[in-house]
Amino acid sequence: MQWKRLSLILAALLVIAGGGYYYWLSTKAPALPAGFAMSNGRIEAERIDVSTKLAGRIAKVLVTEGQWVKAGDVIAQMDTAEIDAQLRQAQAAVAQAEQQKLQAEALVNQREAALEFAQSEFKRTDQLVKNGHTTQERLDLARTALTTAEAGLAEAKAGINLAAATIASAQASMDRLQSVRNDADLVAPRDGRAQYILAKAGEIVGAGGTVVTLTDLTDIYMTIFLPAADAGRLSIGAQARLILDPIPEYVIPATVTFVASSAQFTPKSVETSDEREQLMFRVKLTISPELLAKYQEQAKAGVAGIGYVRVDDSAQWPETLQVKLPQ
Repeated sequence: MQWKRLSLILAALLVIAGGGYYYWLSTKAPALPAGFAMSNGRIEAERIDVSTKLAGRIAKVLVTEGQWVKAGDVIAQMDTAEIDAQLRQAQAAVAQAEQQKLQAEALVNQREAALEFAQSEFKRTDQLVKNGHTTQERLDLARTALTTAEAGLAEAKAGINLAAATIASAQASMDRLQSVRNDADLVAPRDGRAQYILAKAGEIVGAGGTVVTLTDLTDIYMTIFLPAADAGRLSIGAQARLILDPIPEYVIPATVTFVASSAQFTPKSVETSDEREQLMFRVKLTISPELLAKYQEQAKAGVAGIGYVRVDDSAQWPETLQVKLPQ
């Protein structure tokens, strides 16, 4: 009698489980007409590792996990005491080189005046020699003074070129250090949400060490797998719909943006049509950035759901899969 009672209880449980499973199927996944395919999937988003370019100590982490950041926001800062000192030294070198150039320019003006005087003196002395009013020795002295003035001017002009080159070298050094200083501020390359804080203030990280991981909520998609019979009829740009487990009352529009060119699950030997039916192809269903921008606070990665695709462009979406979004 006891075994009979247990058998009856087990049969009742199976009936209840079967009915529950049928109810789940009827509510979870609406029946699909011809021209459509479906598969389970999970919402995914691209992750971006914000890393240091150079090794050093972290001074500040300016975001918390879950915080929304915009492209260009500073999310962490490295300790820059040493690089700031080097940068000030380079700035001083630039200022010094600029002063040297000013001095060289002033010297050029002085040497130009000296040359002008030497030219006038040579012309006057030459005329006096021709008129017999002075000696040839006096003319030779004037010629020597003129040559010396010309050489002095050339030297002064070379000093300007040297000062300009010194300025360019000091400026390049300053620009390099400024670039290193700018890299000490870790900025968000895109809009997104801080997913993981992997290093804290005071910690030392190596070059390329990740400090914060962002989730790019402008690029959210669901990956599903379809059999060859459906994937072979699917084209890039085809319409898709997503129904997510936490919000089954809403239908989210999406677009097919990727269909794998090779099967993801392939038997060792594919010889018959039955075996070929087992081939599964990865398909990517992407939500438009405009829609994501509108619902960015609700957008989350890792949520499970069902993806529906239209493999026949002439097929009409059933009423249960018409787009329905939160208001």
